[in-house]
Amino acid sequence: MRLNKYIAQAGITSRRKADELTAHGNVKINGLVVKELGYDVKDGDVVEINGRRIDQVEQKPVYIMLNKPLGYITSSSDEKGRLTVQALVSDIDARLFAVGRLDYNTSGMLLMTNDGDLAYKLTHPKHHIYKTYRARVSGVLSPEKIAKLRNGVNIGGFVTSKANVRVIKQAERSAIVEIQIYEGKNRQVRKMFAAVGNKVQELERVAIGELYLGRLMVGHYRKLTPKEIEYLKNC
Repeated sequence: MRLNKYIAQAGITSRRKADELTAHGNVKINGLVVKELGYDVKDGDVVEINGRRIDQVEQKPVYIMLNKPLGYITSSSDEKGRLTVQALVSDIDARLFAVGRLDYNTSGMLLMTNDGDLAYKLTHPKHHIYKTYRARVSGVLSPEKIAKLRNGVNIGGFVTSKANVRVIKQAERSAIVEIQIYEGKNRQVRKMFAAVGNKVQELERVAIGELYLGRLMVGHYRKLTPKEIEYLKNC
């Protein structure tokens, strides 16, 4: 079994993060550091991450939707001592990791699971799964700016793909707007609005694909329904 899949199925982290850990020298196999991303784990291999042995234990898959509050990060730990979303799901008897990310100052829908294969699929760029955000931005969003956002803008060496943009309310000094993107570049929505001259003041993710946050309270989570899980697996 490929190393990143082995780590993901052990419920440690996603395949992508497993590749990062491997490349940075955090993974040992049979006592030796392995940086080969394509390494195939064989029967009898002892795999360690940061000095801790991991084993393939059959786990019951867990899928949840969390309404992430402001002031939390999506990493499993933080060297700066900031709060992580793990604290909000600590009562679940499974090692969960976030599918994708939301930055410290962004709230809203975050999917979490111990299913590494599904997490890998949902975060892979080839799968065009739209994420819907609701933002309050400074200034006026003119038709010209909206057209630029819809057609793609340069956010620093990267031109975004076409987006769906809808102004919900335009006030004198700010606007509330809904934007749908399927890419997941770091702070992408904030950078997109900055590229047209509007600063994001508040940002919330309200949907991923056909899954909606609805009335889920901030800081709370719920388990996904069988129908929702099936939808994600078939995206």
